[in-house]
Amino acid sequence: MTRQPTLFLTVGLPCTGKTTAARRIEIEHQALRLTKDEWVKALYGHENPPAAQRVIEGRLIQIGLRSLELGNNVVIDYGLWSRDERSALRQAAADIGAMVEMRYFELAATEQRKRLDQRQAEAPHTTWPMSDEELVEWAASIDIPTPGELDGTEPIDDPPAGFATWAEWRNHHWPPTAS
Repeated sequence: MTRQPTLFLTVGLPCTGKTTAARRIEIEHQALRLTKDEWVKALYGHENPPAAQRVIEGRLIQIGLRSLELGNNVVIDYGLWSRDERSALRQAAADIGAMVEMRYFELAATEQRKRLDQRQAEAPHTTWPMSDEELVEWAASIDIPTPGELDGTEPIDDPPAGFATWAEWRNHHWPPTAS
């Protein structure tokens, strides 16, 4: 009998503790950790091109889903600010018989800024500069997970209008190539 793999989703704004938690999950649950920022930094250095963001996320998701199919735990370590992104991943995991554990990370804006400044000072190669205006804008744009979404009791939403399935939406939202 094989164990049911788990997809761990870290949700939150920059500098709220997602990567620290993902590293812990990686060890405690023997999970493949997929951290987008590490890949963007490795491929683009000081640049953070928007066109590459979703392509890299999509490729990491493909790797993660395949790893789940093979029976391995996976932790997706990027913000997943939109409910649609989380619903698409919850459905993808369900489609292959994996469980999902979602973890939401939240901090006061002052603590978030303090952590970002500390990261910039101590490990600038791991992050990009972020203005206070960007942090405020991002805080206003995140879809905070509901309690039912976090504990898995809330049904997965239907795909957005114009998409017959979540797989179709995933392929659109996380395109296979930068265009």
